[in-house]
Amino acid sequence: MENYPWLQHYPKAVSPTIDPDRYQSLVSLFEECFSKYQSLPMCENMGRMITYREVDKLSKAFTAYLQKYTSLKPGDHIVIQLPNLLQYPIALLGILRAGMVVVNMNPLYTSYEMEHQLRDSKAKAIVLLANFAHNLEKILSKTAIQTTIITEVGDMLGRLKGPLVNFAVKHITRLVPRYDLPQAIAWKKVLRAGQQASFHRVSPRNNQTAFLQYTGGTTGVSKGAVLTHRNIVANIEQMASCMRVKLQEKKEITITPLPLYHIFSLIVNLLAMMQLGAKNVLITNPRNIKGFIKELRKHRFTCISGVNTLFSTLLTHKEFSSLDFSSLKVALAGGMAVHKAVAKQWEAITGTPLVEGYGLTEASPAVTCNMLDGTHRIGTIGIPLPSTVVKIADDDGKEVVFGIPGNLLVKGPQVMQEYWQQPEETAQVFVKDWLQTGDIAVMDQDGFISIIDRKKEMINVSGFNVYPNEIENVVSEHPKVLEVGAIGVPDQSGKEEVRLYVVRKDPQLTAEALIAYCRERLTRYKVPKHIVFRDSIPKSNVGKILKRVLKEEAIQSTTSRST
Repeated sequence: MENYPWLQHYPKAVSPTIDPDRYQSLVSLFEECFSKYQSLPMCENMGRMITYREVDKLSKAFTAYLQKYTSLKPGDHIVIQLPNLLQYPIALLGILRAGMVVVNMNPLYTSYEMEHQLRDSKAKAIVLLANFAHNLEKILSKTAIQTTIITEVGDMLGRLKGPLVNFAVKHITRLVPRYDLPQAIAWKKVLRAGQQASFHRVSPRNNQTAFLQYTGGTTGVSKGAVLTHRNIVANIEQMASCMRVKLQEKKEITITPLPLYHIFSLIVNLLAMMQLGAKNVLITNPRNIKGFIKELRKHRFTCISGVNTLFSTLLTHKEFSSLDFSSLKVALAGGMAVHKAVAKQWEAITGTPLVEGYGLTEASPAVTCNMLDGTHRIGTIGIPLPSTVVKIADDDGKEVVFGIPGNLLVKGPQVMQEYWQQPEETAQVFVKDWLQTGDIAVMDQDGFISIIDRKKEMINVSGFNVYPNEIENVVSEHPKVLEVGAIGVPDQSGKEEVRLYVVRKDPQLTAEALIAYCRERLTRYKVPKHIVFRDSIPKSNVGKILKRVLKEEAIQSTTSRST
């Protein structure tokens, strides 16, 4: 690579480049991990632990079932619609070992959203939790699904605990609505039959598709990013290379609260940690903060990842500070901007910095990260990963000088090939081989990058650009504020003004007091005109604040008042 300013900040142990062709495919990488770490614990969930050897055996059985008992062929698309359960890595690895393509789907999707993704992806099979099977029943006839595999929450928890958990989920908490899918096959039956069948090793090429990963759809209809084995191998190599500065093989225990069907958690927590022989503690319901903290208390964890809202919620819980953080080495934040107040409080309580990185689905996902050698800079997303080049450009694609905000563009072996069956969208997102991220960023002379905001979320106040993230950062430091989201809404003259949505820590906080606070810290045109107090702010499945939903609500309230 050329002499880019950020290279001077690479630790000596981190090479500025990686070899994206080191493995023929993800299958080769997985096989190496299974060979090296056979007896080590790989995943734990709800008290049940399985080793690398067990995952190797079970994922082979899953592959063998697909090969012998279905009409599926290498290259076919299979949807996984599961929360963080032991079933997820087994199904994921089994599908990839069969040379097929994984299509991750959010379990919280409605039947309408499921239909869109199933039809768009042309998926021929689905693995899903019984809790969501009633949604599939409604739309199955409108899809190309030929094979349906249904699992229950307790299916991997053992002969005694498993049935008890399944009974409780179905009959006590009543979380499994009635459904009628007579053609569906039970997860346990699949594994039993697969263990009796012959496993045929498939060797995908590195340019073949591994994942059809749909974007979050927070700014519009979600699109399928085509990610090859080479893309994913490259990102695993990039992340593992940086992790080795702080982490050791066979020594780490990582906490995974974000859903594995989300690309951040999938690559950073599961696959990159798998290459290090780490143990992954899967958290099925991180929104149950009391239960989450109870689980954290059971482990001498060394790593944890999450988003700003999750870390903020943990910090406000009275029992969090009593946890033992003596083993914690790395706390990694991504998915959305980390507020400085959250980062400072996290380090004060845990003794470990909250290191921020950046990525997007189209880049498999990781693009930049603060290095783990203590050179991190709060408020930045760090520097580009090995073999990754970024630039900050104006709307014409011309690079701007250091310190000037512009469009963040990316090149690297982890960048997707295209959007699935959307050539026009693909052409729009690439400019002369540079991926347009849609984010506004600024780079300092050392190569450290700060995200200003999403380009589509920028607010234009009387000709001035106002970035919601800047306002949110300031307001989040108010001691009586728990969560905050800023959007632009039209005023009576049709111009934009700032509206703030706030969840209070202290119900005594008033709009007048908060506006006064903002006036002391923000330029006049950035000060919110309206403040709306709420009990909660709408978020995506991984905790990102859904600005689109807030804007839709604002428009609806304006329309209803005018009529």
